[in-house]
Amino acid sequence: MVDVRAAAARIAPYVRRTPVVDARPVRSGPAPGALALKLECLQASGSFKARGALNATLCLPVEARGRGLVTASGGNHGMGVAYAGWVVGVPTTVYLPRNTPAAKAARLRDWGARVVVEGDVWDDANRLAVEAAEREGLTYVHPFADPAVIAGQGTVAMELVEAVPTTRTIVAAVGGGGLVSGVALAAKALDPSVRVVGVEPTGAPTLYESLRAGRLIELPAIETAANTLAPRQSAQLNLELIGAYVDEIVLVSDDEMRAAARWLWAELCVPAELSGAASVAAVLAGRVPASPAAPVCAIVSGAGTDGMG
Repeated sequence: MVDVRAAAARIAPYVRRTPVVDARPVRSGPAPGALALKLECLQASGSFKARGALNATLCLPVEARGRGLVTASGGNHGMGVAYAGWVVGVPTTVYLPRNTPAAKAARLRDWGARVVVEGDVWDDANRLAVEAAEREGLTYVHPFADPAVIAGQGTVAMELVEAVPTTRTIVAAVGGGGLVSGVALAAKALDPSVRVVGVEPTGAPTLYESLRAGRLIELPAIETAANTLAPRQSAQLNLELIGAYVDEIVLVSDDEMRAAARWLWAELCVPAELSGAASVAAVLAGRVPASPAAPVCAIVSGAGTDGMG
């Protein structure tokens, strides 16, 4: 928790303390008081990723920053790194897999990032980013298997628990596992009784299957449109943290995420991308029970409109 508090102080000038709102539906959904939303879709760069990317960048020696930053991303971490590079005034390169929406690539270029689109999935793009770091002398920023990134993401839970201390369950989407690792570490340190539930797509159950197997596994294929939740393999660091601190991982389908994104927009005017709606999908689908007696807070992790299509 010391690292998370240090990260919060370090990134405070550059990130938003995003609101936690009661999800009070007009027509349908959980009862008032049962579900709150931590709106990281309002975060600088459009997602929680700005927190971890900034913390990792600000922890780097000036010489390492000055060489320029490189990463691989489904889009959101790339935006976080591009934003961090803009904050500290260094160039950034982002490798994207071909399944990244064109709008995200365009936004990255708007932030001044050099964008390279190669590989079918994140794992392919990541291999190329690591090779580029070695070949060009750039500093690589991992999207989830980096203690500084994890500490930065943990600031989400620190804010959440401080804002709504009655929260009994926190729900977070899982891609590589950086968000849920940081959230679980921080939440359990502040209140060990809080449950932390991760949510993965049925078409990319990377950590769900790794936990079942008791070892890190690599999926043979990715079958989800939620590309920011779709690495074929996580990392040992995240597997160990999730195994120790996350209470459960549940799965949701793409259709359930789309329904949740539409519900968020129709009922609450919250524009969440497909992966950003995963946590809410788990609640609406009944995989994470929510009631006024056992309130849940779902992290709406990223903004977008792809989930409403």
